[in-house]
Amino acid sequence: MTVKSAELIKTVFAKGEYPPPMKREIAFAGRSNVGKSSLLNSLFGRRLAKTSSTPGKTRSINFYVVNGEIFFVDLPGYGYAKASMSEREKWQRLITDYFESREGLSLVVLLVDIRHPLQPADKQMLDWVTYYAIPYVLVLTKADKLSKSRQQQSKKSISEEVSVWGRPPVFSVSAENRQGIEELLKTLLQ
Repeated sequence: MTVKSAELIKTVFAKGEYPPPMKREIAFAGRSNVGKSSLLNSLFGRRLAKTSSTPGKTRSINFYVVNGEIFFVDLPGYGYAKASMSEREKWQRLITDYFESREGLSLVVLLVDIRHPLQPADKQMLDWVTYYAIPYVLVLTKADKLSKSRQQQSKKSISEEVSVWGRPPVFSVSAENRQGIEELLKTLLQ
């Protein structure tokens, strides 16, 4: 399965401004600087999501229509220390409202940097996903930064840590060299 078309159709900064639902909706969540935009661009097969060397750039919820029938939804990165407290609270309210109001949300893709254990903000997102009973997959980004053996060790360690919240499918990916991208895409588009 491939992405034949992808288009940004709506950027949302306030609660309730969401587009009408589509056949399926998949949300992408992760800490600032985890590589969400880079992963989305890898999945799309082109640069559509804005990337930045400055963490915390995505401050809106961005709706991309994939193959004319699925929303890929880019949520604001969480855990960014340099954003003001009021800004972080605004993002949190927006994400909470999104989870509570999007009945068509079928999957959350939770991104975690493969080089680090779960951070408190990752655990909070896992709490939210389980509280709202949304199925999720765990995507370990930046796999190219580790050797194959270190990738396996880290994947095992993070999978064990996540087991408190269930046993989701776990993918090790790299937007740089496309490792794991096709496998992840196949899972998302089925």
